[in-house]
Amino acid sequence: MTYVKSFKRFRMEIDLRRWQYTEPVLPEGYFLEPWSPTLLDAHATAHYLSFRNEIDSELFANFQTYAGSRRVVDYVVHHHGFLPEATWLAVYHPRGSFHPQYVGTMQGIIDSFGQGAIQNIGVVPGHRHLGLGRILISQCLRGYQLSGVGIAHLDVTAGNDSAIHLYQTIGFRTTQVFYREPKRASR
Repeated sequence: MTYVKSFKRFRMEIDLRRWQYTEPVLPEGYFLEPWSPTLLDAHATAHYLSFRNEIDSELFANFQTYAGSRRVVDYVVHHHGFLPEATWLAVYHPRGSFHPQYVGTMQGIIDSFGQGAIQNIGVVPGHRHLGLGRILISQCLRGYQLSGVGIAHLDVTAGNDSAIHLYQTIGFRTTQVFYREPKRASR
């Protein structure tokens, strides 16, 4: 008998009819880019750098490589429910530098029930604890609100305590606990 490790996950939801948007204040040198097809590679870069050494890379093998991360982001943005207004990229452009750094990403889709399904929230390790995750989520939720979506949800792996705490402070509540086996990398 072969043992396959499964991961405990939480489905968390937020009622957007009660959630209040507050205009975010970004740290100096940081800005947000709304979705544009020209930013696919930038989103893939931020995704890869955010997830490659995290627990979710054990669960989703595509998160372990840039090529896999690009496939993940490409899949989401070509999903029939993809919502550009809920898809954001965090960028850091230090003074004196010619090249920006892609430091955070998230994508949004509307699922088959008409709810917002938040995808791939990630902030690159060297840029965490600056409020970027909260700001990305806030922009995403605002995009859902403006599109008439009443409920948004996300899935998070148990053990990712800082993410769970962040989601709770924003107003997300756990609605389901489930287990998931690791996914192999797609080609």
